Amino acid sequence: MSTKLTHIDEAGNAVMVDVSDKVESPRLAIASGKVIFPEVVFKTLSENQFSGKKGSILQTAIIAGIQAVKKTSELIPLCHQINLTKVHIDIEPGTNELLVSCTVKCTEKTGVEMEALTGVSVAALTIYDMCKALSQDIVISEIKLEKKTGGKNDFER
Repeated sequence: MSTKLTHIDEAGNAVMVDVSDKVESPRLAIASGKVIFPEVVFKTLSENQFSGKKGSILQTAIIAGIQAVKKTSELIPLCHQINLTKVHIDIEPGTNELLVSCTVKCTEKTGVEMEALTGVSVAALTIYDMCKALSQDIVISEIKLEKKTGGKNDFER
């Protein structure tokens, strides 16, 4: 692992990393997070198959997460625009929580970690938005990179 920040130059200025000399390779990133509910709220959501007045909570969050992945370079200032080959958002019920994961693939000169993390974040925020009428005591938690492959270093939590 490098000890130098790649998005800061010697003068301390923010810079976009120059990837022009890098070789394209298959890249994959998987991120995850949790949306934790009060027990009574989760029970209500479960009983209603995670649907509300606004429609399917899970399907809306999946679509929002996919859209967010595609817009990551517009949201995170120093991210490169990349051609994505796969985006998959999965949302599974746990104990009083929804477990969100996002898998992103591409064949590029730079990785897709930020895209996967953005997908999880926006999917979780969408769940919060669709459920906040029931309670504001909803916690979005533990958003993290689970795995990345491709490039100089692979990573797995």
